[in-house]
Amino acid sequence: MGPVESIIVQKLEKAFSPTYLEVINESASHNVPAGSESHFKVIIAANFFEKKSSVKRHQAIYSELSYELNTSIHALSLFVYSPIEWGQVESTPQSPKCMGESKPS
Repeated sequence: MGPVESIIVQKLEKAFSPTYLEVINESASHNVPAGSESHFKVIIAANFFEKKSSVKRHQAIYSELSYELNTSIHALSLFVYSPIEWGQVESTPQSPKCMGESKPS
């Protein structure tokens, strides 16, 4: 786990006490230098998100990661659930394609 990924995990754990948290560095699948930490997928479930709209959930995460979003994170894919919603998810969500920055196939 790289330093940016570690900071994301620490901040989200502290802010939301998630029942489930997965932070995935997806930078390697984009046209960035090897070892980059600029593209992330976050899958999180926490009681904090119960009865909050998708917009409010995302805003809460953006607020916690504001420094990283302004300095090191280029793309952040968020999949945010209450624990009950997470229990109903059947497969790991896929991040959208990064427009114009994917590595050639």
